[in-house]
Amino acid sequence: MGRIEERFTALNKEGRKAFVAYLTAGDPNLKTTAELIPALEAAGVNIIEVGVPFSDPTADGPVIQAASQRALKKGATLEKILAMIAGLRRFSGIPIVLFGYYNPILSYGPERFAGDAAAAGVDGILVVDLPPEEADELRRYSDPAGLAFITLIAPTTDPKRARKILQGATGFVYYISVTGVTGTAVPRPDDVRQDVERLKKMTVLPVAVGFGISTPAQAATIAPLADGVVVGSALVRLIGEKGESIGLIENAFSFAEEIRRAIDAATTGTP
Repeated sequence: MGRIEERFTALNKEGRKAFVAYLTAGDPNLKTTAELIPALEAAGVNIIEVGVPFSDPTADGPVIQAASQRALKKGATLEKILAMIAGLRRFSGIPIVLFGYYNPILSYGPERFAGDAAAAGVDGILVVDLPPEEADELRRYSDPAGLAFITLIAPTTDPKRARKILQGATGFVYYISVTGVTGTAVPRPDDVRQDVERLKKMTVLPVAVGFGISTPAQAATIAPLADGVVVGSALVRLIGEKGESIGLIENAFSFAEEIRRAIDAATTGTP
């Protein structure tokens, strides 16, 4: 059992929901990213999605696109990000998912990437532009390395397609609660409820809901409907606004702590 599965299993036994947080590695710099991750863990984040910056992040909205550009200008690379994660593993056991696009992995070399990512302590990968039909060129290496292959399901995904995607999914399912790019719309709870219930009939994997959840109130509304809540653009926006200021870590901690409290209050009744 990997760290991702262990974390969801433990939370489920406690009657709690997972708080998944996304940040862009290297924004404002890799040293700060390495400091942000344990701070977010201390604030109650259960799983970290580490975004690999890419020059053409087509699934991401303007906030994350800008963060990617800042990170690239600061010299963030896939190799440096893996080294950062390896350093974190000396003292942190939080599940880490690399979130990004296939081009940097292809340039790095899929076989080399899978081995290096597993050795660094990465638990899963989410490659937004690698459909199931083309995923084998990476999964032939990442599956044996023990990396969970996390998949996206959109509101527009028809049942036949969803079943095909879910057949090969591992780790957890990332349900996109709105159409379009990240951070540009607000999820509709009734739609999320229906779609998550539909997915639950197709897979035993946990379902986490993301895209469009940016406030404690929104997290509290969505958390009872799924196994986890993903917050990305709101955190990336905060990091972008604070930059390399002294108060960045404290502000990120406080924001994550508010989200954690809201999730717990809505699902366990404990503030």
